[in-house]
Order: sequence, then structure tokens, then C-alpha cells
Amino acid sequence: MADDGSGVSHVRIRLDVGYDGTDFVGWAAQPGQRTVAGTLHDVLDRILGGVSGLTVAGRTDAGVHATGQVCHVDARADRWAAIEATAVHRLAGLLPADVRVYATSVVPPSFDARFAALYRRYAYRISDSGWGSPVLRHRDTLAWPRPLSLERLNEAAAALLGEHDFAAFCRRKEHATTIRAISELSWRRDPDGIVVATVQADAFCQAMVRSLVGALLPVGDGRKAVDWPGAMLTRTVRASEIVVAPPHGLTLVEVGYPADAAQYAARAERTRNLRKRT
Repeated sequence: MADDGSGVSHVRIRLDVGYDGTDFVGWAAQPGQRTVAGTLHDVLDRILGGVSGLTVAGRTDAGVHATGQVCHVDARADRWAAIEATAVHRLAGLLPADVRVYATSVVPPSFDARFAALYRRYAYRISDSGWGSPVLRHRDTLAWPRPLSLERLNEAAAALLGEHDFAAFCRRKEHATTIRAISELSWRRDPDGIVVATVQADAFCQAMVRSLVGALLPVGDGRKAVDWPGAMLTRTVRASEIVVAPPHGLTLVEVGYPADAAQYAARAERTRNLRKRT
């Protein structure tokens, strides 16, 4: 609990969020556009009489979904105390059907949904059946016209594990690093036949996950050599030959944080220190 200097105590609230990104132009609030942040902020404002500092773990692009998104917001302690027990129920009644808040909790002021995160994990779903995406999952599953080889996909993915400069796979932003550490990049086929890529890293730059998937898919269907995606790591600028996979197949499924709340501040400080090219 913190005092902003006005004598009014505030609390930081963590929200675990899911959404269908189909009808949003992305997470980040934009004037005149339907965004996840804008939608969520409006409802939180309504039930708490004003909130500030809405911060998210991963700013998803237009059309990208989430089942494990995390964000935080600051609110007056007295107003939060009045609704805390019924907050999830109230949010369910006011939010549109394509945004859900699964849980809320009070966290220390040192908790930062973005900078205190240890990792983000994404899943990308693909149907290579020939008849397209499952009729009830077409919003989150890409239809791929050619059969995919898990062996080729996983062999190519192995070369991208670890810390590298992923400039070839990123939309570069001024003063931002493209060095990232991928701890998992694997492919599986579920019992229903859907091919799923799992990608986990400490952080991602814009369009990185979809670019990784886009580079690996032509390897999986035999059109590119297995060593082609790994060879892109020598590039220092965005590789135009890498096709960015469509957004609707991508879902943010988990964000991890230190188990000990005392480590939030140290983790956030470390994250803010940009990795430099060696």
C-alpha cells in the first residue's frame, strides 16, 4: 500500500487476463480504436472510480490472442477494498465476451507486470490437414496448405535456441535492442492433429514470434533447407525474405514471475538494462 503524497493510500492490483484478439487492433490503447487496454481500462475506471498506470506483460499486436496475459493497475485502497471480494464477478458482468479477467490480487508496489517478468510463453496453432482449420477454432488456428514435418521443424528450431541477435526476425525500434534469449522453441502435434509451436523467451521484440514461425514453416513443408532459419542470425537488419506468419494463430499462454515477491525489484532492474551486441 502506498501514499501518493495526497494522503490517499493506493494499492497495486495484478490482473490475469485472457482475450480473443480477432476484433481488437491490439493491446495498446489508441484513440478511436477498439483495443484490449482501452476496453479494460474503461471498465476498471467505472468500478473503481479512477485507476492509473495500466501496464501489461506483453503488448500483443492486432489479431493476437491471450489466455495467460498479466497486467497491473494502481487504484485507491479504499475503493478496492469495497469491491475486492466481488471484483472478478463485477468485471465479468461489464466486460465484453471477448475479454475475461480470471483473477485479481494485491501485489507489492515493486511488482511490474512488464519488467518483473522472467519469461513469456506463446503458442502458435496450425492445421495442415488439407481441409483447413477446425470449424470451431478457425479464429486461433492457421490453415496451412502443405503437410508439415515435425522432425524438420524441430531440427531447424534447435539452431535458434539461446541468446542471439534476432535482428533478422524483428521490426527494429530506435534505441531498442534485438538481442533476446530463447529458452524454448519446439513443435508438437496434438491428438486432434493440430501442429503447435511453443516459443518461450525472457522477452520478444515486435513481430518476433510470428517471424520465427514464418521462417520455420517453409522448412517444415520442405521448401527451405533445415539450416536456413539459423543462417538468418548472421543478419544485422530485418530479413525481407522472412514472411511474418498471420496473427490469428498466435496466443500468449503464460507469463512467469519470481516466486519470491522480494525479487520483483531486482528482476525489474535487470530487465531494464538492455543487452548490448558483443
